[in-house]
Amino acid sequence: MTEMHPFERALSVATVDIEFELRGVTEISWADFWLNPRKLRGSDFLMRWSQGVWSEKRLIDATNKTNKFYAIPYGPSGTAPTNDVRAFELYFERLEAAGLGHIKRPDLLIFKIEDRAFVDKFIESIGGEEELPFVTEDKLQPLIQKAIIAVECENSLWIAEKMPAYNLPMKPQKRLGGKLGLPKVAVLPTVIIKEEDRIPLSKWQKENNIPLHVWHVFFDRAFGLSFDEAQRLVSEGFILPTEQIFQAPGGATTKKAIYKYYYHYAYPLGVSNERPELIPAFIEDKNGHILPYVKFEGGSLTIAEEAINVLNKL
Repeated sequence: MTEMHPFERALSVATVDIEFELRGVTEISWADFWLNPRKLRGSDFLMRWSQGVWSEKRLIDATNKTNKFYAIPYGPSGTAPTNDVRAFELYFERLEAAGLGHIKRPDLLIFKIEDRAFVDKFIESIGGEEELPFVTEDKLQPLIQKAIIAVECENSLWIAEKMPAYNLPMKPQKRLGGKLGLPKVAVLPTVIIKEEDRIPLSKWQKENNIPLHVWHVFFDRAFGLSFDEAQRLVSEGFILPTEQIFQAPGGATTKKAIYKYYYHYAYPLGVSNERPELIPAFIEDKNGHILPYVKFEGGSLTIAEEAINVLNKL
């Protein structure tokens, strides 16, 4: 089985989340203005790119506004160019050419504010944030060991508090052997971890001895969960895997197991105090073919006191 290109993997979308299609357009070639020939079906993948950029930026800005902690992008998708989807792919092509396309690193590193000067100077010495994925982690240890936590970012296009099962209490579930949970079909905020990420993330946490957390951003709020707690919930049978089909920009579909952790197990990470604007945008090929999509801009998040307490304890 051929391993998926990192660009394709980064923009893969669960098919249940694909709701925006260009009617009458079956496929649009990226070959005319991308390095590798790819087919883009609908505008979902461009929106997925914009959504990911937006959610990570919200988390970084919110963390830095606490004046207690300092966040930087660390994973390849976070350090890639954020203002141009074409430059985004070129960046992944460079990663692939360097043999680094399949590395798995957390998306963010969080530091104490007192270490900001050291962090900025270190990053400047390697050529900037965009060079982080091209530096092996043994050479990044002075930076990594200053971090108090590493963060894996996820996001969902839902207003959490309007989801039907929001605020419903967990009850004993037969499929969980009597353990507390909610019906399988319940629609509620969850923190998501992909099965394919569990082993490499666990390995990263163990090798670097830095606590790893998952931060999941919704339209109106965000939730956090420690990776160790997530692993415990799975090993003790409180959370079972769910299989979803993901579609990549090239059209390839793959089945992946994911774990959806009820927000009841998470800590409140933040609340939105300003919603983003959804701005119409488009890309154009050399033949003048237009592909419109929605771009996320603005919006802000305030880190919750519960999350501040979690970071203080670490």
